[in-house]
Amino acid sequence: QVQLVESGGGLVQPGGSVTLTCAVSGNTRDYDVIGWFRQAPGKERGGISCISTRTDSPYYYDSVRGRFTISRDREKNTVYLQINSLKPEDTATYYCAAGSFISELPSDYDYWGQGTQVTVSS
Repeated sequence: QVQLVESGGGLVQPGGSVTLTCAVSGNTRDYDVIGWFRQAPGKERGGISCISTRTDSPYYYDSVRGRFTISRDREKNTVYLQINSLKPEDTATYYCAAGSFISELPSDYDYWGQGTQVTVSS
């Protein structure tokens, strides 16, 4: 089993930045990729970025290139997502998930955290 716990969300002003944290625990052999996703009210959950836990190579999906940075602390087994120049349309619940291969599809991930809410508003 793998457990993921997100934190770092909150109310942020437009133009600001936030760093989300995903603390991962459990059997590290059960996954090779940690991904970040978000879901806004009334919309489907969509992929933002993922990182290989073997190589620490980051992958970004086309819709979010430029403002998002994923990184990983191997010792803490924690994955971060930094979001810059926040916009109201970034308001969503942000989730991290563990999977076996690189994919932006939520259905390809096996383990999920509970999510952390980011609200961008003045």
